[in-house]
This record gives sequence, C-alpha cells and structure tokens, in this order.
Amino acid sequence: MGAWFRIAARNLIKNKRRSLLTMLAIAFGYGAVNLFGGFTAYMYEGLREGAVYGTMRGHLTLFKEGFLEKGQLDPTAYLLSPEELQAVEAVCRCLPQVVLATPQMGFTGLISNGKVSTIFIGRGVMASALREIWTRRFLTRVQEFDGRPLDDAVPDGVAVSRGLARLVDLKLDATAVVLANTVDGLVNALDVTVAQMIDVGASALEDKVLLAPLGFARSLLDTQGADRVVLLLERYEQTETVRARLGAALKQAGLPVEIRNWIELSPEYTRTKKMFDMIFFFVFVIVFVIVVMSVVNTMSMAVMERIREIGTLRALGLKRRGVLVLFGLESLLLGLVGGVLGMGVTTLGWFWVKVAEPMWTPPTMVRPIPLKIFFVPEYLGFSWLVMVGLCLLASVVPARRAARQNVVEALGHV
Repeated sequence: MGAWFRIAARNLIKNKRRSLLTMLAIAFGYGAVNLFGGFTAYMYEGLREGAVYGTMRGHLTLFKEGFLEKGQLDPTAYLLSPEELQAVEAVCRCLPQVVLATPQMGFTGLISNGKVSTIFIGRGVMASALREIWTRRFLTRVQEFDGRPLDDAVPDGVAVSRGLARLVDLKLDATAVVLANTVDGLVNALDVTVAQMIDVGASALEDKVLLAPLGFARSLLDTQGADRVVLLLERYEQTETVRARLGAALKQAGLPVEIRNWIELSPEYTRTKKMFDMIFFFVFVIVFVIVVMSVVNTMSMAVMERIREIGTLRALGLKRRGVLVLFGLESLLLGLVGGVLGMGVTTLGWFWVKVAEPMWTPPTMVRPIPLKIFFVPEYLGFSWLVMVGLCLLASVVPARRAARQNVVEALGHV
C-alpha cells in the first residue's frame, strides 16, 4: 500500500499547480465551515445564556400546579404560600447540582410620573439572587444597566427599561407612582425611585419592563407569597436529571408543584436555533459542493492528460481495480492535505478573533459585546470525515472512466 501512496503522491506533485489550487479550495472550504460552525456554537451559547440568565428564568422554574393555565384567573389560589416556599426551597437545596433557588413574583400595572401613565410588565426578584444570576454569565459579561444595583434593603428602588423611562419621562433617581391590583382585586399604589435603567433586547418589551425587589412586589400585591421559584444549576446538561429527581422529591413531600425547564419557557430559543441550524446546513452543503466540483475537475483533467499512461499500466498487467485505487488514493491525498491546511486556516481565524476581540451587537442585545468563535472538536471531526468522504466519492466517476478505457486505444491516444 505504501508504494500506491507514493505513486499517487508523485502524480499530484507532477501537476503541482492544479493540485495546490485544489488543496487550497478544500482548505478554505473546510476552514470556512469550521469557523462558521464555531460562530454558530457561540450564538447557541448566547441564546442559552439569554434564556437562562438574561430573562432570569434559570434552568428550571417551579410553579404551583395549574398556575400556567389558570393563574391569571385566580391569582390567590395559585400562589406559593410562605410555608410552601420554604418547603420547596428546602427540597431544592438538598440537591448538590442546585446553585441557587430563589422566589420571584410577576405582576403588571401602571406607572405614572404624575402627568403621563403607561402600562408595565414587572418582576419582583431578590436583589441578591439577581446579582448571582447575572454574575454567573461568562459569555456576555457586560453591564446591562446604568445606575446603582437593586438592593433588598431599599425596596422602593426599581429598575425600568429605557423605552419605559422615555415614555414616562423618567431619569435616574426620579420618583414615580406604581399602581397594580392586589391578589384580592383591590387597587394599590406605591411610590418608587428609579435606581437603574436596564437594556432589554426584545423590542416588544423595550418600553414595558420593570424590575423591583421582591419585598416591593409583595407589598404592592399585598401578599407574602410568590408565583414561582427559579433554580440555577451548575450546568445545562443537568437540567433533565435534576428535573426528574426534584419532581420525585417534591411529590414525596406532598407539594403540588409543576416544573418547567428553560427551553419550554423560551420558545424563541428553539425557533432561533432551528433557523441557525438551517443556515449552517445550507452553508455546509454549498461549500462542500464547491469542494467536490474542484476535486472532480482535478481528477477529470488528470484522466484526460494521462490516457496513454493508464493504457501503459493496463498493458503491463494493472487491473481496472488498480486504476480505481490509484485515482481514489490521489483524491484521498488531496482531501487529507487540504484538511491539514484547512485546520491551519481554522486555527488562524480562531486565534485572530481571540486576540483582536472584535465587538458586535447581536439582535437581542443593546450594547456591543466581544465576538467569539468557539473551537468545537465535534465540528472539526465531523466536517473532516465528510470532506474526505466526498473527495473519495468525487474520484469515482473520473476513475471509472479511466478504468474502462480500451487498452489499445489508450496506447495510441495522442
């Protein structure tokens, strides 16, 4: 077999210019696919972080059974009482994978500066838990607010989205009045101070979001409960395992709770991921079609130029199978060397992005963040195998044409 490889290598070197161009086409195609795959993996990680940390949903969210279907119709019946919250949090903390278990309260109402009023969608959170959620983000670790952090000791200090602040003409440290219905259906109003202005990537929510300490939300709604408990885990991969174990533990404790994971609560993540999967598929196909056509062209030219050589080899006793093997090995060498060069292209592109740290603003962000390209071994290995396999397949048609030539006609070819 070593002799076959040496012959194939010599044939490629004999037409080194064409072979080099083909190898470069393979290398840049392979590198482009890998770099785009690394960027896609980075985008997936950003989407996951946005769903888990940016929206403060955590990896798992616990609701009282029936809350998602009927909670708006009868809020009081589907709130978790203080006793239930303590029991749920105690069960959650027994699992070593749970990093954080914190109650939250959703609410809606009106915010007014005394002259202008508008609706808002609010979330009551523990300020200390909010800091823990945001600081665990490693991919987009940027400050997404102006002002001072929320503080549980200052319950009237709230955060409003920039669009909401513009609608009601609020600045940092400005005061406003928040109105909402209590859990019993009464109207309640409390004064607030704008402690911070936050960035909201979703344009539909840019003029509606308000964050407040959980104590403020409870005072506004006149309750000591919460409508959900948010869990942060050590890793995404633990989500379903913890969900199963937690569900069994809560059922054993007699707590009527339903558990939703971050994917179920973030349908936009699934839609966006499917879109990127389709884009990556088309890029993958287009690039490798170009690679295949380059190899087919190279092998076809080699067959046309080496008709007399093939006839001589056949006359000396080389079987048709040997001709197929010879051209197959040439294509294989093109793929292998092109893959090695492509790995270099991938490494150079990855290293440049890592050193230069170009900034960009994703669709779900307001402020620019560093662009990253992940080095994903699975993409590298899979695309390399596909590329080498396609190079071998690309040699089949030219090799079969060469092997089927009549020996006498091939020897007399001019």
